[in-house]
Amino acid sequence: MEVKKIKTLNGVVVSDKMDKTIVVLLEHKVRHPKYEKTIVRSSKFHVHDEENKAKIGDQVLIKPSRPRSKMKAWELVSIISENNK
Repeated sequence: MEVKKIKTLNGVVVSDKMDKTIVVLLEHKVRHPKYEKTIVRSSKFHVHDEENKAKIGDQVLIKPSRPRSKMKAWELVSIISENNK
């Protein structure tokens, strides 16, 4: 029997204006194939936050889930660090 690993990602909350939904920004660095320069690429994910715990600027851990709406197919696992503003 094969053990299935759950793919988790960590990113920063950029929006918490929706009810039970946050938008998480993930940035990763890639090398340009021709020019060999490091480029920062980013992706935004709509994430289900059942208790509305995450706030803007928080570092969060997310995992894939069943599709909950047209845009939302990820859910919040935990808040890694809070934004202390």
